[in-house]
Amino acid sequence: MARNVRSIQLSPLMEYLLSLAADPAVWAALVTLIVMEVVLGIDNLVFISILSNKLPVAQRARTQRLGIMLALVMRLALLGTVAWIAQLTAPVFSVFDHAFSWRDLILLAGGLFLVWKATSEMHHHVRKDHDEAPGVASGVASLTAWSAIGQILLLDLVFSVDSIITAVGMTEHLPIMFIAVIFAVATMLFAAQPLSRFIERNPTVVTLALSFLLVIAMTLIAEGFGTHVPKGYIYAAMGFAGFVEGLNLLARSAKGKREGKVQTEAQRTAATSPRTS
Repeated sequence: MARNVRSIQLSPLMEYLLSLAADPAVWAALVTLIVMEVVLGIDNLVFISILSNKLPVAQRARTQRLGIMLALVMRLALLGTVAWIAQLTAPVFSVFDHAFSWRDLILLAGGLFLVWKATSEMHHHVRKDHDEAPGVASGVASLTAWSAIGQILLLDLVFSVDSIITAVGMTEHLPIMFIAVIFAVATMLFAAQPLSRFIERNPTVVTLALSFLLVIAMTLIAEGFGTHVPKGYIYAAMGFAGFVEGLNLLARSAKGKREGKVQTEAQRTAATSPRTS
């Protein structure tokens, strides 16, 4: 009898999932939403990578994983309250005839925090403080793990709200949202350490990444004031800037190889010249 009751309870869910799987429009929405969530996750991932590189080497991978897992938990928790998330776009108060919602306030707070963080990090990077830079490389932290996790958690909240509102606006099917969010966070989890190592090996990329964060921050602030900024333009500009920086990295790498080859040949010549004399 218990088995029959359980099958009756599960059958509507199974029918619902099968109906979703048989709908081509649902698959198209899933692919589109996965791409959108991965792109939105890149912003979060760049911030996590830059912040974790200020920690001792032994703590970086663990902090990255913890920050990304917190992002997953936060996104799934917000998805579970999708009805409440939908209400975040309702006006709360007005200033000079402009209505602000909770989503607007969250985006404004996150954007201002990101402006402050990216600006301070850029100032530190450009200044190249000789007392701090060697310390980080040798394993002495310029930032505590819990401080990094706290900042990651704050930005996780901002990016999670923006991500979930985007998902709610693209589809009404909750399972599709769950799959897209899990896939995007899994992608972040696998890409975190390679991205962090790449940023650490190429200091000029840090300036570019911080510039990206400033652009993202200004976008969040603009969205908070009700001005829609097409994400396609933002990511196209970032992609082009990344392409140019990639060409610069290739040029520097080729130059380094040529200089290394010339130096090696000079050393060989210097080593063989006494023998010939």
